[in-house]
Amino acid sequence: MKHGFIRVAATTPHIRLADCSYNAEQIINIIKIAEEKEIKLLVFSELCVTGYTCGDLFLQDILLRRAMEQVKRIAETTVDKELVTVIGFPYENRGRLYNTAAVIQRGRILGLVPKQSIPNYGEFYESRYFKQGPQEAIMVDFMGEEVYFGSRLLFECSDMPDFILGVEICDDLWIPMSPGNYHCIAGATVIANLSASNETIGKAKYRRELVKNQSKRLICGYVYSDAGEGESTTDLVFSGHSLIAENGSLLSEAEPFHNEMIINEIDLDIIKSDRRRMNTFSDQSRENYTHVKYSFSENDYKLKQYELIRRIDPSPFVPEGISERKERSRDIFTIQAMGLKARLSHIGTNRVLIGVSGGLDSTLAMLVCFEAFERMGLDKKGILAVTMPCFGTSSRTYKNAISLSESLGVELINIPIKDAVIQHFKDIGQDIDVHDITYENSQARERTQVLMDLANKHKGLMIGPGDLSELVLGFTTYNGDHMSMYGVNSSVPKTLIRSIVEWYADSTDNEKLTEVLKDILDTPISPELIPASETNEYQRTEDYIGPYELHDFFIYYVLRYGFSPEKVYRMAKEAFSHKYTGEEIVKWLQLFFSRFFANQYKRSCLPDGPKVGTVAVSPRGDLRMPSDAKAKLWLDEIKRISL
Repeated sequence: MKHGFIRVAATTPHIRLADCSYNAEQIINIIKIAEEKEIKLLVFSELCVTGYTCGDLFLQDILLRRAMEQVKRIAETTVDKELVTVIGFPYENRGRLYNTAAVIQRGRILGLVPKQSIPNYGEFYESRYFKQGPQEAIMVDFMGEEVYFGSRLLFECSDMPDFILGVEICDDLWIPMSPGNYHCIAGATVIANLSASNETIGKAKYRRELVKNQSKRLICGYVYSDAGEGESTTDLVFSGHSLIAENGSLLSEAEPFHNEMIINEIDLDIIKSDRRRMNTFSDQSRENYTHVKYSFSENDYKLKQYELIRRIDPSPFVPEGISERKERSRDIFTIQAMGLKARLSHIGTNRVLIGVSGGLDSTLAMLVCFEAFERMGLDKKGILAVTMPCFGTSSRTYKNAISLSESLGVELINIPIKDAVIQHFKDIGQDIDVHDITYENSQARERTQVLMDLANKHKGLMIGPGDLSELVLGFTTYNGDHMSMYGVNSSVPKTLIRSIVEWYADSTDNEKLTEVLKDILDTPISPELIPASETNEYQRTEDYIGPYELHDFFIYYVLRYGFSPEKVYRMAKEAFSHKYTGEEIVKWLQLFFSRFFANQYKRSCLPDGPKVGTVAVSPRGDLRMPSDAKAKLWLDEIKRISL
């Protein structure tokens, strides 16, 4: 599929124990459905051709013969199908029995992968029947067909080079060094696990976390198919708890006890990007593997752009769940406060200076200062909140800046800068009626000068409120609000700042503070540098640079994963389908890349500030980018986007 997406499914068939022909019929029917749904990888549960709970029937010759015959039959029905299917069955070779996965595609058995970890504890007694299979692949005769047999097999698709499949079986996942570890080190990007994991109290939660963590640790997609209804309930119950995970995120989860098929798309570009970025991800054992090649099509294969099943989150920085959102807000806020606390302790000062505007950024910065002082046991009067009204300052934000300071009990300093800026205009020959960039930036730089000089006067630290979104877009005045002595918000995007302030407003017992925070949250984002017009039109930042929720979406996928403009556009169109048109997304995407490349010089000399998430632009670690790089490649691709 186009843009690195691969549609995968995990399915739990309704089986009858030891009825191989019936089970094969169920598998064949599911494969037909999966092909119609344009699934490219379909994973069945462990030993699904016979059932996992056959017990000593696994020692019966007729069961083993019929199982192999039905695997061959299933393979033959896929001759006209693109998808890769992985099914489980007992395979006998040279007098030994193996718990095996058959990887099938276009009528061929691409390989047989034996289980490595054979449990013999608690309710499991597989070693009564099965042996550990070979690791390095050997050639075996399977019903007249020469196929590879071994654990260290990787299945590589020539049509999608980034789709490299490794297979492990149930308990293989639960051991300290699973086969999947070696598969991924050798290049696998997706792991299929055929499982029969019985249900006990608390096991579903553990299983879910295990699959998520394995996909995160190995930087891979993980498709886990669990056995369900149809297995023997003599001693155990199986729920069909199938899971699909990607790099630590759970994409889909089957409802227990429903024997259903779950479908989603794994984004191979996310996996590729993280592995490319993490140079500690080793590939030392690649030479021990056999690579089996196949293709989705016998002819020239063209990647199709299917409609995605996968949900694209429009707010990747902000968790959807309330409890998770609260937890993230608290954690980020704590990181910010602890960073500032350490810096104040190092300098040996009990004073900070901060310009308060009544806007979101300075509000969060003020709260961070308050928390740092609280943790240090310092007098809050050491926080000097400076309000500096000028031409565009509204009565609402001015009032909120004062109310915020008073409700926190910090020292408030009011310094109107209008006269100073007018004098500066006279000095440089600027017409006060020309509301250009000089008019705006002069105010920002005057405010910075006031704060810096006050910091010197009071032997304190000037705190910068500028956020990640502004820094990426370059929407800061160079050596104005761009500069500070410590930038507490420098790696927090605008959408997340809103979330943190909301969390704080809901968490504090200070009713007056909650009231002012709620009003600040309701105030449109504005630099307040241009006076309101006669019609009281407010200067709105997003009217000029576009919606911050779109830009934060772009930031996440461009800086975190290095996605192309075309893919980011497709994902944004999916995520914001009911809010923005394709034309609007392209417009702001073009502005995003133009501003991002044009303003690296501002990011190259950023002041210190704590990193809080996976995306940051510090020139000392996270974004080492030349200031004179050209945006042509990216802008040219945007021009070619078909709306």
